[in-house]
Amino acid sequence: MKENSLEIPIGEIVAEKMSRSRVFEQYGLDYCCGGQTSLNEACRKKGINPKEVLNALVELDTKVTKSDSIDWRKVKLTELADHIEATHHSYLNNELPRLNNLMEKVVKAHSERHPELAKVAETLKALTEELTQHLAKEEEILFPIIRQMEANGDTKFHCGEVANPIRVMEMEHSNAGNALASLKLLTNDYKAPVDGCKTYQALLAGLAELEFDIHQHILKESSILFPGAIALEETLKQN
Repeated sequence: MKENSLEIPIGEIVAEKMSRSRVFEQYGLDYCCGGQTSLNEACRKKGINPKEVLNALVELDTKVTKSDSIDWRKVKLTELADHIEATHHSYLNNELPRLNNLMEKVVKAHSERHPELAKVAETLKALTEELTQHLAKEEEILFPIIRQMEANGDTKFHCGEVANPIRVMEMEHSNAGNALASLKLLTNDYKAPVDGCKTYQALLAGLAELEFDIHQHILKESSILFPGAIALEETLKQN
């Protein structure tokens, strides 16, 4: 990381080394849906000293292991799509049902003393429904198109240009980001109340982990996979 990194979009900074996302999470800086904002501007909006964040990034870079520092910009689009499915889609398919089950138990036990739980449950349910449909669209429509382009150079799709389904995915990314922001606010930054039982604590820990995973998921798609797919299609059409 260098001084001129202050003017680089934070999504690009994280895309280079995904482990850097932890620094942005620590400072509450949005690197997925807000990934096009420069580090300098993002810090200014939050009232944070950008050099402090830059120093934290430099320090982190000296500690990360090789597996933490994979540069996903340098792999084939198919490999990245496969990774997203195997890692993030699989995580959501397993974790969302578990969290909704915990949510049901917590509402039953604590909603009388914590009426805000009704809104938490409603938000989580809506997020789950949208993400379930989102994953299906990626696995059944968008990712096969990307693999098809990379495998045989085909650019004839039933949806027209690859940018068309990508626009839908980006809109849904924004919806997911808004839902996560609401969950974080409603749960006081995922902090369990004094009277919160172990199940309550497990739910909030799970929601915090869910937020982190979805942020990484969106970053890999919005900053790497999707732009790469659009660029590949343009190259294939020119040739």
